[in-house]
Amino acid sequence: VQLQASGGGLVQAGGSLRLSCVASGNTFRINAIGWYRQAPGKQRELVASISSGASTNYADSVKGRFTTSRDSGKNTVYLQMNSLNVEDTAVYYCNADPPGPAWGQGTQVTVSS
Repeated sequence: VQLQASGGGLVQAGGSLRLSCVASGNTFRINAIGWYRQAPGKQRELVASISSGASTNYADSVKGRFTTSRDSGKNTVYLQMNSLNVEDTAVYYCNADPPGPAWGQGTQVTVSS
């Protein structure tokens, strides 16, 4: 299974972005898909996940601001990010939850003050 995130960019604090994650290959093997991020000098962290049944979980740091959803017909998962702040600056990845060994390139999100 290959998962590739896209949609990052530069946004001012308080702004919004929507990331997309397209899955290809044997997607039936995946139960849940997670959104992860890694800021400079920090460990990669799970910020949101969505199960095949569309149940969602969020890290406390993004709860109420980020929303993940999926379009099974398009094999695509989305991460809507609102009220962004500078602490959200990171490279964002999607992977299975728990994650598989292969990580895509990720997509850079930069929030300016």
